[in-house]
Amino acid sequence: QVQLVESGGGLVQAGGSLRLSCAASGRTFSRHAMGWFRQAPGKEREFVAAISWNGGSTDYADSVKGRFTISRDNAKNTVSLQMNSVKPEDTAVYYCAATSNYSGTGRRKAQYDVWGQGTQVTVSS
Repeated sequence: QVQLVESGGGLVQAGGSLRLSCAASGRTFSRHAMGWFRQAPGKEREFVAAISWNGGSTDYADSVKGRFTISRDNAKNTVSLQMNSVKPEDTAVYYCAATSNYSGTGRRKAQYDVWGQGTQVTVSS
């Protein structure tokens, strides 16, 4: 079972960029599909992006498509989320998630069985 720790959150101005990282422990990281979710105050946790176990497939929520990029480095046990052209509505706690039950990408929270503690992203207007 992997454990996940996110980093890279912070305060950024609208139109700026931020890069989130998720470090995974455990030797089975490369067998896990990974995802990023976010939760704004008073809202449900929502899907942001996902990447298959080998990085060959990616998927994005419509709200971030063309602005965010998910990537992974299985040699370093990390998955990243590059956030460009950020907007105030991107403000949320961002969570990294992993699943060993699926090899491809997944949008549903129930598909993921390991979660990080989250990192706050605040976009000022």
